[in-house]
Amino acid sequence: MITSSLPELLLRPRTAITPGLIVRAKAPLRVSFAGGGTDLPHWYQEHAGAVFSSTIDRYAYVTLYPRDDALVHIRSLDLGHDITFNVNHPPNYDGVLDLAKAVVYRLRARRGMELDIRSAAPPGSGLGGSSTVTAAIIGVVAAYTGQALDRYEQAEMNFEVERHDLGIEGGKQDQYATTFGGFNLIEFYPDSVVSYTVELSPGLINDLESHLLLCYTGRVRANLGLVSKQVRYYHEGRKATHAGMRRLCALAYEMAQAVVEGRLNDFGELLHEAYVNKKQMNPDVAAGTIADELYAEARRHGAIGGKLLGAGGGGYLLLYCETGRHQELRQALQRLGGTVEDFAFETRGLQVWRSHER
Repeated sequence: MITSSLPELLLRPRTAITPGLIVRAKAPLRVSFAGGGTDLPHWYQEHAGAVFSSTIDRYAYVTLYPRDDALVHIRSLDLGHDITFNVNHPPNYDGVLDLAKAVVYRLRARRGMELDIRSAAPPGSGLGGSSTVTAAIIGVVAAYTGQALDRYEQAEMNFEVERHDLGIEGGKQDQYATTFGGFNLIEFYPDSVVSYTVELSPGLINDLESHLLLCYTGRVRANLGLVSKQVRYYHEGRKATHAGMRRLCALAYEMAQAVVEGRLNDFGELLHEAYVNKKQMNPDVAAGTIADELYAEARRHGAIGGKLLGAGGGGYLLLYCETGRHQELRQALQRLGGTVEDFAFETRGLQVWRSHER
């Protein structure tokens, strides 16, 4: 007779496990419901901005392997890029893995490392992919160099790396969303950011999740300058841009309130209003793409509301649909070339841990 020793093993007192030298991190992608655009400095320096968003179960992963020399070797497992530089010299920002180079340099690493990077977000998806990757890199490099950063410091460093060190256009909602995780109402002021956790019951989260779909509209067109156009429209005093931004900021609060109160169809209607006001803020967001065509078709086949994620120019549509019409909606969008995907919400933000296993 063979008896298992597993119960005895499980009950045996354990000694602490020494943390491994390998450092890993994962950070979640996000969907933004309303307020995008008001997280850009040209707006929140003069008016308070606000965004309502949540993270989802798609991630960027980064693994850091220590080295005994001064070389930093970075590999993108998705894109096939592979670069090496000396940690004691400023990196060359040439468009290849610049985010990782900038984080290593900003955190003043003094010994070498290998970084493996992969992400579930297609480039330009509108899911906050670059900030998510940067968050995970900050997490592993800070742990490796022994720097304890709180979540606000991590998010702000993410913003500094992207916007100041590398001059990438955009706002600062993505950096806070992926770092904090979950449902958040994030407010932006000239000298501060405040992130409020929106507490929802598991049942309510599941119900909201069951009504939502993602539709990939296709690859984003590069070099559209959509953010710079929005800024220009604002400074030119374009009334529709100002009105759209004011309404998007207010919608962030109204949508958060609707979800907390369980008024999910109202949330869907407000999502549609956010789509309309985003185009009012910047009429170029869907130009040259099939996003408007897909959205109009979605509305004809059960979608109460929806939103083009990110700055526009392609990427994902988030759609709120009657649950009984999901199949009808999927088929209609697929006929037009859209790719419809399910997803789940993620309540955790950036996670960092150590491992002995390669």
